[in-house]
Amino acid sequence: MATNSEDKREAKRAEGEAEVSAVIAAMPDDDRILGERLHKIIKESAPELFPRTWYGMPAYTDGNKILCFFRSKQKFGERFMTLGFNDVAKLDDGNMWPIYFAIKELTDIERNQITSLVRKAIA
Repeated sequence: MATNSEDKREAKRAEGEAEVSAVIAAMPDDDRILGERLHKIIKESAPELFPRTWYGMPAYTDGNKILCFFRSKQKFGERFMTLGFNDVAKLDDGNMWPIYFAIKELTDIERNQITSLVRKAIA
């Protein structure tokens, strides 16, 4: 039997999923296609993260802080979609490391890189 706390957690997950799905659905076709794939990759790579919106864009949280997010190229008139990680992501590598990535296309190579980054970020 689920506890009240578990019920609230799942309700919050469902609410975030609905918000993120709506934002992705409203993106222009090319961004929407990439957004749907990114959303799926992130959810499969880290099912413990909660989807939610952050500054109007899809984001993923550990329940406390935003770990990663992506934004449509339309958001700032850019020529690429952006995948970003916040300071809670454990991507540290020496004194300097990347936290933002431009995405123009998602092949198996990028899918594997994103999966690896998300898993490392939550480790």
